[in-house]
Amino acid sequence: MDTKSAVQEKYGAAARQVTESGSVACCDPGLRCCDPITTNLYDEGQKSGLPASAVLASLGCGNPTALIELKPGETVLDLGSGGGIDVLLSARRVGPTGKAYGLDMTDEMLALARENQRQAAVENVEFLKGEIESIPLPDESVDVVISNCVINLSADKDRVLREAFRVLKPGGRFAVSDVVVRGEVDEQVRKSMLLWVGCIAGALEEHEYGAKLAQAGFSKISIEPTREYSIEDARHFLVQAGIDVDTIAPRVEGKFMSAFIRATKPAGGCCAGGCCS
Repeated sequence: MDTKSAVQEKYGAAARQVTESGSVACCDPGLRCCDPITTNLYDEGQKSGLPASAVLASLGCGNPTALIELKPGETVLDLGSGGGIDVLLSARRVGPTGKAYGLDMTDEMLALARENQRQAAVENVEFLKGEIESIPLPDESVDVVISNCVINLSADKDRVLREAFRVLKPGGRFAVSDVVVRGEVDEQVRKSMLLWVGCIAGALEEHEYGAKLAQAGFSKISIEPTREYSIEDARHFLVQAGIDVDTIAPRVEGKFMSAFIRATKPAGGCCAGGCCS
C-alpha cells in the first residue's frame, strides 16, 4: 500500500470512529490512540462553542492557531484539515470579513468537517477536497497557511512547500505544527519511533526542513520545539514492534519532537533560485 492510500485508510477510519461511536479518533486502535501526542493541545476557551466531534477528531501534534497571529479580514488555508478544528478556530479569529479554507483528501474527514461547520453555524469557512501537493486555489490567494501534523505524511514535501509558497500572497505567513527529528538516528529506530509519533510519519530532520523551506522561496524561517517525545511514552508500542527499548533509549531521547515551524513569503516575491522561472 502506498503512503497516500495508507493515510486515507487510517484517517478515514478515525473519522468513522468519531461519527459512529462518538469516541476519540484513534489512528492506531489497540496500541495507543496516538497519546500523548494528540492530547492537551487546545484549552477550554478554544474548545468552547465547538462541536464535540471537532475536538474528538483532532489528530494533530500541535496547535498552530495558538501560535500565529491572525487578523480580521485575512484568508487562512489549513493543509490536511481533518475534522476541521483548526479551520473553525481560524474562522473565529479572522472574523466575518475573513475566510478559512480547509483542504483534505479523505471523504470521511470532509463529511465530518462539514457537519462540524454546520453545527457550529460558521459561514466564513469552506472545505475543499484535494491533495496538499496540488492545492486547488489560485496563486497569491491566501494570507496564512497552517497545518497540524500533516506535511510529515506527504511523500513529496518539496512539492507541498512549493504549493504553499505559490498560494501565499507576498508577505504571507507559513505557520505549521509538524513532527521533526533532531540529528541522525538509526533507520530502524527512526522508522519505529515515527510510526509511533505520527501513525504514518515521514518526519524531516529539522535542518532539512528549514533547507526545503528556503529552497521553496521562503525567508524568516524558524523551528521551535513544542513537545518532546519520551522513549517511555513509546515503550509499549516499541516493545510490540520487537524493539529493545532500553538498548535504543540513548539514541532516541531528545531526538523526536513536534515543533512550530514559521516562515514568510518575501513581500518582494521570489528569493530562491528557480522560483521565478
